[in-house]
Amino acid sequence: MKLNRENKILAGLVVAALILIGKLFVIQIVDSSYKIDASNNSMVYSTIYPTRGIIYDRNGRILVGNKVAYDILVTPKEVTEFDTLALSEALGVTPGFIKEKMDGYYRNRRRIGYQSVVMLKQLPPERYMRFAELAYKFPGFRGQPRSIRQYPYNAGGNLLGYVSEVDSRYIETHGGEYKAGDYAGMTGIEATCEKYLKGEKGYRIFLRDSRNRIESSYRDGEMDKEAIPGKDIVTTIDAELQNYGQTLMQNKVGSLVAIEPSTGEILALVSSPGIDVDVLADIGSHYTEIASDPYKPMFNRAVQASYPPGSVFKLVNALIGLQEGVVTPQTEYPCHRGYRYGNRKMACHDHRSPIDMKESIMMSCNAYYCYVFRSILEDSGNGTVPQALAKWDEYVASFGFGHKLGSDFPAELGGNIPGPKLYDKMYGKGRWKSTNIISLSIGQGEIGCTPLHLANLCATMANRGYYYIPHIIKESGSVGIDPKYKERQYTMVDTSYFSTLVEGMYMAVNSGYGSGATASVAEVEGLDICGKTGTAQNPHGDDNSVFICFAPKDNPKIAVAAYIEHGSFGARWAAPIASLLTEKYLTGEIRESRKPLEKRMMEGRLLEKVNDRQF
Repeated sequence: MKLNRENKILAGLVVAALILIGKLFVIQIVDSSYKIDASNNSMVYSTIYPTRGIIYDRNGRILVGNKVAYDILVTPKEVTEFDTLALSEALGVTPGFIKEKMDGYYRNRRRIGYQSVVMLKQLPPERYMRFAELAYKFPGFRGQPRSIRQYPYNAGGNLLGYVSEVDSRYIETHGGEYKAGDYAGMTGIEATCEKYLKGEKGYRIFLRDSRNRIESSYRDGEMDKEAIPGKDIVTTIDAELQNYGQTLMQNKVGSLVAIEPSTGEILALVSSPGIDVDVLADIGSHYTEIASDPYKPMFNRAVQASYPPGSVFKLVNALIGLQEGVVTPQTEYPCHRGYRYGNRKMACHDHRSPIDMKESIMMSCNAYYCYVFRSILEDSGNGTVPQALAKWDEYVASFGFGHKLGSDFPAELGGNIPGPKLYDKMYGKGRWKSTNIISLSIGQGEIGCTPLHLANLCATMANRGYYYIPHIIKESGSVGIDPKYKERQYTMVDTSYFSTLVEGMYMAVNSGYGSGATASVAEVEGLDICGKTGTAQNPHGDDNSVFICFAPKDNPKIAVAAYIEHGSFGARWAAPIASLLTEKYLTGEIRESRKPLEKRMMEGRLLEKVNDRQF
């Protein structure tokens, strides 16, 4: 029998009704998520914040742990008349604070609706207990526990970083992963490892009654979600060494970086002055004070300050000269308190003359490296001086200079290595020669690098020709590291040439007073420290004191770079500080004969020498 038009319409309506009934069955009976969504106006979601992951040092010591604090939340729709004075006393705030907050909630009542908003953050447990005893008197007010950071070691706020509440920009750039009221690592290790440390939020669902009061847990908590704690992180840092480095650098401006040469693991990374760990947990309350400090404690000099390397850079020029065949270890050059070129002179300190390459490192002779640098640019067979400089740039870059090393530490800068284009712009194309840029021979002029670059150079010398990219996170459990941190990074200089320079570094420290060696103050019997001093010119005042060293000479365990602003020559401040850090790491203590030196370094004040105008 053929269906007429009316029957077809009726059949269609029946089918549509059956589909609708089926969907309603799924929504009402099978899938409770639809019911939860539809009931949101009668439900209250209480966020459960996860415990943030713990940060450990390389030896299992806790660098950053957690303690409980409480946020005070208020649901304005639930608030009834209350005693403002009693509440303010319980919370430890002024009545004016309470009034101002409540007035604001009233003005924004349409936007807030039935939501709960944070009125007071990070209340300590002892204060919260006073509120909790009286909470029944204040309907609409409640506490929400959350963990905040605590710091057993003074490992330096710049290294560890801080956790702060996210702002609208942070929320926008992280694709909805965060919302207002959430916290995230903003600097240092906290930022580097945010994805591991943050964990995953949970929630509890409560029902409201007809008067909008919280009545009970929804479905006895069946639909609640527990928070997932963040993952713990193991760093490469040695907490005791970092703490000791912080002490050595107090009241000074500069940086101290230590690396394990055999792995590239950063043992210590000190920036001074830095952020005290005591203020990290509540950085917001201290932010204005810290930001206005003329010494810029938030500026991490270890990875962000671009300094001239000074005479430690002679090591790089010596190696390039050896590789290019323009000099040998036996090559001798004269020095008569400097190097003359035209009517100008590059000054040098008084020492015996002539000297060979090892002695040039031991005595840090400026004239020697003027000869070497000119030979690299004029006699290497690499074409014109600009062409030879371009080749020199390639060599220098292979040591890690002029670009970011690729560390896992945030905000690392790449520094600067000048090339032919810069000098064409400065002097005009074809109008400059090697003597115009002779300052590059001793690590001055337009060269800029970070203390991390210098520590990496030291590790390269310790390894006799290669380095591992410096990094601060160790592989542990479910936290992996990039394979690049396990790969050797070779320079363009043959490894056979490094032994000569290492011997010169050994002589600089261990030849004894009166020998002409520049770093005798760094000698520690039995440790075989190898080092190179640097005195970097500073247009803002006294020269900067620079020193790199590694120890022991064979199978080295530590490479250190110390950079002290306004510290004068390298042996004055940088060499003692770096050698003390080295001794502490290798022996666990400072021998009695060096205690006076340690005391002088710890008590030394150089802050007053820093001219505010340089900031």
